[in-house]
Amino acid sequence: MGTVHARSLDPLPMQGPELGVHTDEVELVEVEPQTKQEILENKDVVVQHVHVDGLGRTKEDFLTYEIADVFHAKNLIDVMKKSHEARQKLLRLGIFRQVEVVIDTAQGEDALPNGLDITFEVTELRRMTGSYNTMVGNNEGSMVLGIKLPNFLGRAEKLTFQFSYGTKETSYGLSFFKPQAGNFDRNFSVNLYKVTGQFPWSSLRETDRGVSTEFNFPIWKTNHTLKWEGVWRELGCLARTASFAVREESGHSLKSSLSHAMVIDTRNSAILPKRGAMLKINQELAGYTGGDASFLKEDFELQLTSVSSGIQSSLHLCGGACSCPLETSPPALLTGSIWAVPPV
Repeated sequence: MGTVHARSLDPLPMQGPELGVHTDEVELVEVEPQTKQEILENKDVVVQHVHVDGLGRTKEDFLTYEIADVFHAKNLIDVMKKSHEARQKLLRLGIFRQVEVVIDTAQGEDALPNGLDITFEVTELRRMTGSYNTMVGNNEGSMVLGIKLPNFLGRAEKLTFQFSYGTKETSYGLSFFKPQAGNFDRNFSVNLYKVTGQFPWSSLRETDRGVSTEFNFPIWKTNHTLKWEGVWRELGCLARTASFAVREESGHSLKSSLSHAMVIDTRNSAILPKRGAMLKINQELAGYTGGDASFLKEDFELQLTSVSSGIQSSLHLCGGACSCPLETSPPALLTGSIWAVPPV
């Protein structure tokens, strides 16, 4: 634009001999040229560097899989979109309390005119978190203590311990969770537990002490779970009025089973869905891997939810079947499934 000359804005006399203005008294004001701003919204850009600030015990190579798509962005809108997706992936890992994204022009000797630097500012969770709560139900009060170690080994592993002390029974559980780098839905877990269940309507008490391993993986639009479980089961009577079937099955037994579950879930929320459907099919086979329990059990669960004219309707169906292919005796009491009506 060049230099612009303008008269001074000092007030001029309105009367008298000084009304005239002399050329030598004119003050020249130089206006700096304005910098032209370039709109990069539709321009091609190159993501040159991605930084992650705030890391402590988290391994950098593990996060590379979560932010790799940012380098494939071609314009500013694409950069913002992929940066937001990468932020969601980092939060999903469950190892960061907060993740912020900063997009800036590239700096340094190798900076390109259309280069960008992206910085993820993260805040890690504490090494150990705890919880304490009380519960009342089933004619029993209990105190629950929980300890969680997120990001245990630096790659989103999680170690969880829970202990419940009740007026009637005591239970505990220890679990280790390990996701695959770059695919959080593909994960592996190991569980050690002791669980006690009471069924007053049948005068039945069941205590399970066991260990299980699970492998979860997605295939197309379905999620699959392969599980092995070894359980030492103890069945007892709650009252003298227990039926003969319960008394006959009382005692200890060992179950070793393999199971597979497939889930198709199109609901908008797993807790309070307003639309969509969910189908879960489960098969469990016991006896081939040891133990004194032998059976084949299949069950399914179907849930449909929709909203019409402000009215929400939901349909919940479940069912199953059990057989004993390895023996001619009828299924044991603990083999059967206990169905419950979901809350409205």
